[in-house]
Amino acid sequence: MAKKYFTLQEANDLLPLMKAELKQLQQIKQDFEDKYEELELYKKVFAAKQVSDDSDSLFTLECQIEFLQIEARTHLQNFERHGVEVKDIDMGLIDFPSILGGEEILLCWKQGEERISHYHGLHDGYAGRKRIE
Repeated sequence: MAKKYFTLQEANDLLPLMKAELKQLQQIKQDFEDKYEELELYKKVFAAKQVSDDSDSLFTLECQIEFLQIEARTHLQNFERHGVEVKDIDMGLIDFPSILGGEEILLCWKQGEERISHYHGLHDGYAGRKRIE
């Protein structure tokens, strides 16, 4: 699939959908971390032989974790299908490839911002953000 380049208007028009995808991805990540922590606790308790083997609960947790991984991959693929790059799930950073003055750049949006108002070079990252004039 050829790389998509966005105009500022196209990126801002797609932003509501990407915001919704990001929120879902953040919730899945939180659920995954909670379930993983619960699974690790189960394993420690079983290893210490403080309770009898409850393989049904363990299996259920493992299945829930696997399902969350599948869900997360699906949401990440939705970003990819639209040509958008997820840079940091927790911070809510997403980039939209674009061209400015013949140079490839990334239109940069951070969760909490109403619209895309910054960009950075391909290798500058978030720290190199510049305001769009």
